[in-house]
Amino acid sequence: MALLTGAAIGAAIGLLYAPDSGENTRERLSKEAQDAKDQFNKKYQETSSNLSSRAKKARIDFEHRLEDTLSSASYKADEILSALEAKLEDLRKQNAKLQKDDKVDLAGNTSNSGSSNTGSSNTPNKAVV
Repeated sequence: MALLTGAAIGAAIGLLYAPDSGENTRERLSKEAQDAKDQFNKKYQETSSNLSSRAKKARIDFEHRLEDTLSSASYKADEILSALEAKLEDLRKQNAKLQKDDKVDLAGNTSNSGSSNTGSSNTPNKAVV
């Protein structure tokens, strides 16, 4: 933008102080306008190319970071699942043990139900949880 503004101001000043004929002045203005247009197109192409390459680089960088993040999240999810599975197995074992203790306790209470329970029984009462 500054380039075009400078070219326009320069052309206007050149017209005011030009000792040449009108034909020479028109040719010179046409040439200066063409030069300004060429410089503008060159700068536009350079800027466009820079922006395009930066956009590609940013996209590739984003894709790498996304892959790293997803990989890390997947690894952590696997760790969490493994820990949960281990905890579930522990709970199953505890449940099986409690069920076994309940069966033993129920079997002990069933055999004592026929006799009077005056506190002199040989088998202690277990609390059911």
